[in-house]
Amino acid sequence: MKLGSLIADCALRYPEREVLVCKDRRITFGELDTNANRLANAYAGRGMAIGDRLAMFLPNSAELIEAMCGAAKAGGVIVPIATRLAPPEVAFILGDCEPWAVCFTPQHRELVHDAAKDLDNPLMVVFDGDAEDDEITFGALMAEGANTPPPPLPTDFDTLTLGYTSGTTGRPKGALATHMALVLTGGYMNLAEWHLTAEDRILATTPMAHRTGLGRVANAVCCGCTVVIMEKFDPVAAVDLIEKEKITIIGLVPTIARMLMPEIEKRPDAVKSARLMVATGEAFPIDIKKRLATTAPNIGLYTFYAQTEAGFITGLRPEEQASHPDSCGRPVPAVEVRIVDEDLNEVPRGEVGEITCRCGTPGVMSMPEYWRNPEATAAAFHEGWLRTGDLARMDLDGYVYFIDRAKDMIVSGGLNIYSREVEVALEAHPAVNEAAVLPVPDAEFGESVFAYVTFQAGACATEDELIAHCRERIASYKKPKYIREIDVLPRNSTGKIVKVALRERAAKELTDA
Repeated sequence: MKLGSLIADCALRYPEREVLVCKDRRITFGELDTNANRLANAYAGRGMAIGDRLAMFLPNSAELIEAMCGAAKAGGVIVPIATRLAPPEVAFILGDCEPWAVCFTPQHRELVHDAAKDLDNPLMVVFDGDAEDDEITFGALMAEGANTPPPPLPTDFDTLTLGYTSGTTGRPKGALATHMALVLTGGYMNLAEWHLTAEDRILATTPMAHRTGLGRVANAVCCGCTVVIMEKFDPVAAVDLIEKEKITIIGLVPTIARMLMPEIEKRPDAVKSARLMVATGEAFPIDIKKRLATTAPNIGLYTFYAQTEAGFITGLRPEEQASHPDSCGRPVPAVEVRIVDEDLNEVPRGEVGEITCRCGTPGVMSMPEYWRNPEATAAAFHEGWLRTGDLARMDLDGYVYFIDRAKDMIVSGGLNIYSREVEVALEAHPAVNEAAVLPVPDAEFGESVFAYVTFQAGACATEDELIAHCRERIASYKKPKYIREIDVLPRNSTGKIVKVALRERAAKELTDA
């Protein structure tokens, strides 16, 4: 079950049908298959071995998808890197995955070369610009390869992507994903749950560097539909695209839904082609659900709970949105979910515990392992069940209700932010002694980062100074929105910081402000 074979199949069935639309490029299935073949052969011709990593530090573009599909056909492991990451984060990922090739645009040339300076001479591929010394353009690389199909991949090799997700220690972990997982999710489970057909046209509003973005590509090559990719989200441009391209499926995260809803309310007739909105990343606001149902009743809403490590876990179908508005849905067919206590025993229905899930053996749906991190892998699995680190309860009808994040993760605008990662950045400031980071509600982004800090004796720093300090070390979206000084961080008998007390204090401070 390989992604490349599905691309080839669609090229035979629908050679002239559009598969990708992005800016001024419109690519057919036949063209995508040919270009992916050329790239796969070019990679191999330059010495890439099966299992080698290709780091892709690129914005949304048709060329990014072509590069990914070529890597999939050649047996390369795609390492998508969000362009919003800070230089130290990029350097860590490149150093950890040791890529055979690094793909980038001219605007990130200096950052990428600096981050890759200690690597063993990777192939440097520049997109949308001219090559400098020791680089090759994407177009020149593609021209090197023959358009004939590359050799079939070995049956025992199935790794497709290596996606980095920050851990509670502040050290990113690389979660591997298989061809099987992407094909099973994007090609069968999404199709069954969303009733996708070859006639659908999907609007992708999120970065392709995230698993949900690549999932939309899997939808296309598995069922023959078209994906329209936004280079950068803008609500007016999004509604224009929905109308112009006759979009039937709108893919987004709740933050984008919040930004999009006012424009839909202004121009409801412009979205009359859409039949479904699919959303993940955080709890979907109930007020947005109501506004969507009132303004665009033709658009059904499907919300789902997923993880980089776990894939597709639960889904709430359109007909369930009104009856179970607070739920993240029931386990999707073929996925088993258990809510367990600290001893990993299943809790009674209605009680809160950690979400664990499985769909066959690890690698079928969930990651098979963390990259070069056996300790983290061992901690993540228990008898084949993946521990998500998220807290929830399940009712008697099997609906799951998300409660909290056991791993202190904050979700802002659909993007994951781990508290410890921000704490490490704050504590790197010479004036800061300790930091405690927690989420607070945010009307636009769902959650924002709130930090309490204690200072070193005789030292201090302003809120603006600390935020600027963080921006230099972590991605801008991870930086605190609020920073407050506190004399002593509250701790329990074991010495752990009591964040419940801090949340109550933060809520009061924001209310009184």
